[in-house]
Amino acid sequence: MLMKNIFMLLVLSMIITACNDKSSDSQNNSENYEFALPEWASNATIYEVNTRHMTPEGNFKALQTHLERIRAMNVDILWLMPIHPISVEKRKATNDLFLSDIEDPEERKNYLGSPYSVADYRAINPDYGTMEDFKVLLAKAHELGMKLIIDWVPNHTGWDHPWITEHPDWYTQDADGNIIDPIDYNTGKSWGWVDVADLNYDNEEMRQEMIATMKFWIEEIGIDGFRVDVAHGIPQDFWDEACPELVKANPDIFLLAESAVPSNLNNKTFHADYGWSLHHLLNEIARSEKKASEIDEWLRNDRETYKEGFHMHFTSNHDENTWAGTVFERMGDAHLTMAAFTVCFEGMPLLYSGMEEPMRKRLAFFTKDTIGFKDYAYSDFYTKLFDLKHNNKALGNGSYGGALQKWFDDENIFAFSRENEGDRIIAVFNMSADDQSFSVPEDVDMVDAQEFTEVKWSEGDKISLAPWQYIILSNPRS
Repeated sequence: MLMKNIFMLLVLSMIITACNDKSSDSQNNSENYEFALPEWASNATIYEVNTRHMTPEGNFKALQTHLERIRAMNVDILWLMPIHPISVEKRKATNDLFLSDIEDPEERKNYLGSPYSVADYRAINPDYGTMEDFKVLLAKAHELGMKLIIDWVPNHTGWDHPWITEHPDWYTQDADGNIIDPIDYNTGKSWGWVDVADLNYDNEEMRQEMIATMKFWIEEIGIDGFRVDVAHGIPQDFWDEACPELVKANPDIFLLAESAVPSNLNNKTFHADYGWSLHHLLNEIARSEKKASEIDEWLRNDRETYKEGFHMHFTSNHDENTWAGTVFERMGDAHLTMAAFTVCFEGMPLLYSGMEEPMRKRLAFFTKDTIGFKDYAYSDFYTKLFDLKHNNKALGNGSYGGALQKWFDDENIFAFSRENEGDRIIAVFNMSADDQSFSVPEDVDMVDAQEFTEVKWSEGDKISLAPWQYIILSNPRS
């Protein structure tokens, strides 16, 4: 009996020790997980590529012809919308019609489906080319000094994805065991994304395969990171597990979340997320529904909420352009002012395919709709802004940049300065459709960052601004 008790105590001791070791390993893994913005992204800008619409051919080979001019605009990161095969089953022809509703076989060929209805995570959409074509594109981007990230869709797959038949338990099912489309967690009802099937993140096997597949693109193909679609719809504990694995595969990757969930940044799982709330506020200011001074409250709330990372700011992207309208529709005469603001504000600026043209139409989502590049009328505008971001350390991303400080308070003018490592900018934006003026709060001896002319103001000088006019001042370059 004594020997049995001694044996049981030894076993219990071994179990406790093993548990403690496991806990210690977990804690050490957490402590050793270094998550920081890669130095190459310290002042990076990003360009969203809509491969389907960029060229008449709509493929990787044709896209290559645009890379040099995109790089010449001082773009650092190419974000490619989903590059994977698109499911045919339950494919949408329009937002309201399925492909199966189209009777004419020839007409059916026009409906290409949503690129976010992925049929195979490890394959390339044949409309875009082959895996080898993609690798050539990636190599060309790298040769030009750009990084390339791909759009990742972990929330759902298309109904043709092999997991549907091989692993139905990897998907969310109703009470009758039927796989369902994604549910809006705010309402408990379908989002209306009926062309895709919702993945079940309660399933550990699916989680591990998702991580392995993401690592495949980093380790085997050599991409530079991900823009993660609907990242806010995935449990945070998945990202807590997945992102350290991705960074371990390549510490130099960049991770962007389509999200406004604070834990995605605060848990150090993504470098950046979407500045959705500021974007909507800028739309409202452009429509004269709100005042510039309301950005102050946005900034206070944002700093209280987010302790890590930074936001990607934009005036358009594929969702906004297609579903909410072009920048001309949403922002009118203010659209260039707001674009300049997103470059000078804290965070990383985004340029969407065609904005440099400029593109004045909403691009179709389910069918071919070529941008039709011709004039590149706004190319110089973005080139100068992105050049400023590259060469003024105050405009760095995240901890690489200077914190925004208000220069003076005004209801209609948003004025601020940023300073870092001896570099400084002063940015003054008239965010109204009326003439405005302000008194200069300090002596200024700087350079107009767009006109490259010297600007000397004395404290108390009265400066007038036309509707939506802005002034960006920078210290002279050494």
